[in-house]
Amino acid sequence: MPNIQLGFGHDSISFEYDPARFEALTLNHHSTLLSDAEIGAALENPLDSPTLEELIEPGDSVLIVASDATRATGSAQVINLLVRRLIQNGVASAEIAIIFATGIHRAVRTEEKSDLLTPFIAQRIRTIDHNAYNAANLIQIGTSADGSPIEVNRALKEYSKVVLTGGVGFHYFAGFTGGRKSICPGLASAPTIEATHMLALDLERGGRRGGVGTGLLKGNAVSAECYRVAALINPIFGISAIVDKNGRVEAVFAGHWRTAHERACDAYASGHSIRIAEKREVVITSCGGLPYDINMIQAHKALDMAAHACVDGGTIILLAECRDGLGRADFLKWFDSENSIALENRLREHYEVNGQTAWALLTKNEKFRVQLVTKLDERSVRSMRMIPAQNIESVLSAVPANATGYIMPRGAALLPVGG
Repeated sequence: MPNIQLGFGHDSISFEYDPARFEALTLNHHSTLLSDAEIGAALENPLDSPTLEELIEPGDSVLIVASDATRATGSAQVINLLVRRLIQNGVASAEIAIIFATGIHRAVRTEEKSDLLTPFIAQRIRTIDHNAYNAANLIQIGTSADGSPIEVNRALKEYSKVVLTGGVGFHYFAGFTGGRKSICPGLASAPTIEATHMLALDLERGGRRGGVGTGLLKGNAVSAECYRVAALINPIFGISAIVDKNGRVEAVFAGHWRTAHERACDAYASGHSIRIAEKREVVITSCGGLPYDINMIQAHKALDMAAHACVDGGTIILLAECRDGLGRADFLKWFDSENSIALENRLREHYEVNGQTAWALLTKNEKFRVQLVTKLDERSVRSMRMIPAQNIESVLSAVPANATGYIMPRGAALLPVGG
């Protein structure tokens, strides 16, 4: 019988399966990694934009926006090439800084900076840590539709040129990651992040707002607001990458920050969607290992994708190491709610970003029988209405022998459609 390796933190879990019962859902293309020269060619032939050399001159100060440790974006290769190109064009290294778009995530650790940027860049170029709660580092750049202030990291206005970098992937309510999200929520204040994320919910009728969902950009209120905030900064250039399962660059789109992002989203959706004839009773999904299963808040994204392939009331086996725990110390407080409806009512009264993630997680745990293979403690798992599991085999032993299913080795990176 075939054997498949399912990512789990830095390691993997081996699973031998019967192909008569289980179908592995995998990408329909073989990854071809880009060389430095090929990425350089994309920078030299930008989309809907002059070249970097035409946009950035000696004497300019340049702020490069980078993703944090919860994302795999190929940043080590891309930013290394970008910095070298800027210096070759006469920009002083002292006038270049890299800011990590952490949003309300934890700060990037020193060792992670070396991994994200290469030791060479991390040691030579100034890095800035964003703090969404520190008013001293924030500046108002506009107002939202309801009149509330839009606040972002003041570094975005202190440098003469801003360049966005990052990867593109599916996002369960913003449609796609990357691009405009590097500014908002990546470098926004906590209140601005909350106001933007709140648009994902229909607080009058309940549930998700229409047009909000995985792989959706047009008509998506969350994405539209993120684009609007990013436009207030108007970055000079954008580089959006698509990476393979190991976080290495297999495609890159460079040029106008919005055009590059939208082209990358189109390419990603085309290459990372798979049509299924039916939903099945069992779905086994791995987040894909680090960084996708770094914590429960991130691991939820793989569960969201698995839900597209599972029948209501079916079993989802989620493999998520969660070495950083839940992702927020206060995440569990939301699961004190009796059910997802009660949790949603709490959000109406006092909205918080991670409360919405908890709501999204709880709605799936109510709809499916979610078994979690993890290093989280059993109490936390049960509090979130999931079932702790020792391994895949122990779960399958309690499933009817004739039940069929899917295996998703890169849960967060593949969207099942149809069924």
